[in-house]
Amino acid sequence: MSFDSGIREKAKSVRMIMMDVDGVLTDGRILYSADGAEIEAFSVRDGLGVRAAQRAGLLTAILTGRVSGAVARRAKELGIPEIHQGVSNKVETYETLLRRHGLTDEAVAYVGDDVNDLPLLARAGFSAAPADAADEVKAKVAYVAARGGGRGAVREVIELILKAQGKWERAIETRVPLREGEAFS
Repeated sequence: MSFDSGIREKAKSVRMIMMDVDGVLTDGRILYSADGAEIEAFSVRDGLGVRAAQRAGLLTAILTGRVSGAVARRAKELGIPEIHQGVSNKVETYETLLRRHGLTDEAVAYVGDDVNDLPLLARAGFSAAPADAADEVKAKVAYVAARGGGRGAVREVIELILKAQGKWERAIETRVPLREGEAFS
């Protein structure tokens, strides 16, 4: 994976990765069964990336406007400590997270895919989008992943960040679950 020195410098400063869900951790589709159950698909590659980020000492967070039991379950499986669903004002939640963790904009990577993510993408020190993000988003971010949302884009972004920080190899060296009974990815 090669990237220019400007992207590498931005990636080196990242201490927290914030992610949207629909179109980022999923492919943006929502399926409903006949009995009304909501089904969303998540990439195990993204899961491996999130775990690697955590092993490398990065904080992880989800900010999404929707509320979904599937998202809550996936965040719990991955040990994502900051899960914020039903967020009507992502900027307000973003600022709360910065204060809570003593971070600046430069220390945040934000991965988003649509126009409602633009305010955070403009603020985050490292902004990224999946390959299938809205054109307006792809035109504004520092990095556009080769993979689409829900198909490994988050893993790709995390790998880029950790490689820039010299932490990737160590973070994937072992596939030991973080807590007893948890799956790695």
